[in-house]
Amino acid sequence: LEYAIERVIAGVEKRTGILNVHEKNVVAYHESGHALVGWMLEHTDALLKVTILPRTNQALGFAQYTPQDKKLYTADELMDRMCMALGGRVAESLTFNRITTGAQNDLEKVTKMAYAQIRDFGFNSKIGNVSFELTGGKKPYSKKLATTMDLEARSLIAAAYKRTEDVLKENADKLEALAQLLIKKETLSYQDVEDLLGPPPFGKKHLVTPLDYDNQLNQESKLADTTQSI
Repeated sequence: LEYAIERVIAGVEKRTGILNVHEKNVVAYHESGHALVGWMLEHTDALLKVTILPRTNQALGFAQYTPQDKKLYTADELMDRMCMALGGRVAESLTFNRITTGAQNDLEKVTKMAYAQIRDFGFNSKIGNVSFELTGGKKPYSKKLATTMDLEARSLIAAAYKRTEDVLKENADKLEALAQLLIKKETLSYQDVEDLLGPPPFGKKHLVTPLDYDNQLNQESKLADTTQSI
């Protein structure tokens, strides 16, 4: 059943290598960055599987996670999830001193999560306890307030990036070990990661039915569209 779900989520593994050696290394560190940040932070979902084998759905690799069925999130929880999403981009930058286009989808989701917190959830002190519904593409607030929202969103993302950078710098040895093992084995299970890194520092992660991490991140980026009032 797990294999069947994985085929639907991520596509079939393609072992006819379309990645050159450098690309394989970049993808290994990118995926390891996601996995390691998720492992080290408190409010993140448990990794079931991470692989650098390309998929038929165009993904160069994927980290499969088990999201909790959550409806309510705190600012701290969303920050941890933003950091996890940025883990791939930051790992690339720290390891190779350059970045690639591989993080585009992650950045899109992080941007949406940042704006939702500022515009919709009242999580920003400068904007205040207000929530705006965009109707017909029109913004129901002034250009000045829109500019402030843009600045606050950038500031929030920058803070998440810095926190992610700190986590990966503090655990540089773990990132290196995880990426090298991933390059060697191409696919790692939860047990592989736990054997290498030890147990998660905030205790056992929540494990449920296998779902794709990208789908969960997509849901979290659309929280403003789906969140229900209590």
